[in-house]
Amino acid sequence: MELRIFTEPQQGASYDELLTVARTAEAAGYGAFFRSDHYLKMGDGDGLPGPTDAWITLAGLARDTETIRLGTLMTAATFRHPGPLAIGVAQVDQMSGGRVEFGLGAGWFEAEHTAYGLPFPSTVERFERYAEQLEIVTGLWNTPVGETYAFAGKHYELADSPALPKPAHKIPILVGGTGRKRTPALAAKFADEFNLPFQNVDAAVELLARVDAACTAIGRDPAEISRSVALVVCVGRDDAEVARRAAAIGREVDELRQSGLTGTPAEVVDKLGTWREKTGISRVYLQVLDLADLDHVELVASSVAPQLRS
Repeated sequence: MELRIFTEPQQGASYDELLTVARTAEAAGYGAFFRSDHYLKMGDGDGLPGPTDAWITLAGLARDTETIRLGTLMTAATFRHPGPLAIGVAQVDQMSGGRVEFGLGAGWFEAEHTAYGLPFPSTVERFERYAEQLEIVTGLWNTPVGETYAFAGKHYELADSPALPKPAHKIPILVGGTGRKRTPALAAKFADEFNLPFQNVDAAVELLARVDAACTAIGRDPAEISRSVALVVCVGRDDAEVARRAAAIGREVDELRQSGLTGTPAEVVDKLGTWREKTGISRVYLQVLDLADLDHVELVASSVAPQLRS
């Protein structure tokens, strides 16, 4: 089981702070550094110094890190046009030497759209646009050099596109969410990885079964899609350290034990064992909310990760 770091910079983080966490994660041996794609803070806190753009951040990290993989959970389809998005992500992949992974979602947080003047269509239209964006981005990347790409959909139309630039490698596509019909169908068609955001084990089993069924319906082997989950992490060497870390992110220990990966390293390893046994997940995105606590990142790498490799 691979552990990855997942950050929420809209809650308050500069580029330099994100770079420090990414480099710490890289040195500690994590598989990837991911970030959310949001333009507005959620809940308490001032969110200072303000939001940072996901793909501008990843472009910087592409040059300022060396080996760690980079990606988004999830880029919002409502933020960008699929043509320029395909260009930008391919460019960041080139800049990183082929370390990018691309998570794309429909977009859901209406307040951030209002705050920055972005249209926020109905749920039906957002999923229509999301499906077309997946089709276009992958179509542009997969078009052989020297050929052109065209697409005519309900919301987007491309004609005679040179479909350039190309990524440095075949970028893995991540689809995720808790939708019961459209999301599994899109995962079956496009995803290399399906991600479950902040679910309990029993709910995850049901959602993964829907993805498997959607794969079977179109003749795809469900085993071709990796399974992952994103969970908040709060690990301490003892109960006092766990409580201190929970307080630092404004959460209660009991709530975190229910909703995330919380406790001593041994407790977290046991919980991840249950996840692996019941769901077959191969990756866990650890939502790190206190970006100044680098000891936390290093503790999980040294005390939890080694026990997951057997």
